[in-house]
Amino acid sequence: MKTYLVTGAAGFIGFHVAQALLERGERVVGFDEMNEYYDLKLKKDRVARLFTRDNFTFYEEDLADAEAVEGVFADHKIDIIANLAAQAGVRYSLIDPHAYVRSNLKGFMNLLEAARRHPVENFVYASSSSVYGKTSRSPFKESQRVDAPVSLYAATKRAGELMAHSYHHIFKIPLTGLRLFTVYGPWGRPDMALFIFTKAIMEGSPIKVFNHGKMRRDFTYIDDIVAGILASLANPFEYEIFNLGNSTTVPLMDFIATLEEYLGVDAEKEFLPLQPGDVVETAADITKAREMLGFDPKIDIKEGIKRFVEWYREYYGV
Repeated sequence: MKTYLVTGAAGFIGFHVAQALLERGERVVGFDEMNEYYDLKLKKDRVARLFTRDNFTFYEEDLADAEAVEGVFADHKIDIIANLAAQAGVRYSLIDPHAYVRSNLKGFMNLLEAARRHPVENFVYASSSSVYGKTSRSPFKESQRVDAPVSLYAATKRAGELMAHSYHHIFKIPLTGLRLFTVYGPWGRPDMALFIFTKAIMEGSPIKVFNHGKMRRDFTYIDDIVAGILASLANPFEYEIFNLGNSTTVPLMDFIATLEEYLGVDAEKEFLPLQPGDVVETAADITKAREMLGFDPKIDIKEGIKRFVEWYREYYGV
């Protein structure tokens, strides 16, 4: 049995990864500061579900606190790191940029330093499709240049990739970065489109449709992302970056229409310009992940939205 450190364990993706590891009998050390970026109840309910499994330990600490991070490695022999903690959200980076530097840079640095002092078998971390910026090339491929981010969030994620490269080069830490594409599904984040739209529609409020609906996203269901992360954790590389996406882009208006179908309600729409820091399209080329990780996304947008709506109705009792 190996011991996995899963940062962001109270978060959307971290929770699902920790749960999957526990279900197969691994030992999981969860780490999360439980901040109030969004509903704390949702985070607490996720962690409560993890505590129903054996071999789960949880630290409610800040990744930017170097002593707290070092304390975890002093208490446990960590074999594998899954760094899924981050200050997420493109739009919030316009409001509180310091939160992104603290979590995505300082927090990541503390983990890299800990891995330098306490060697691990593998270190996998979440990057983002946002690093591609306003590229004209589609689908996005890992080998293309990513030196023109259009949001601070994207800039911190790209900086994390470069920090990881330097730590691998100097200290030979095995590091794999995963550029995740618009992850959605049950237990998702309330600041993301599917959650925001569902809540608004069910409350009878209008939904804000940016760029007048002329947007496309590579929506990727959480179970597919978890499968890709687990494959990365099981296959240490010296230093690699992979796209994890569905590889199918969905027009925003089709996405909304599917949600309306499963909710049984037509949304009132408020059409608005593109927001600062946002991009019109994301599209993942997953050839590399297919070949090297066996990554094979299976859940299409209709099935994914259906599963989310079922969870939302049950969780909120509506």
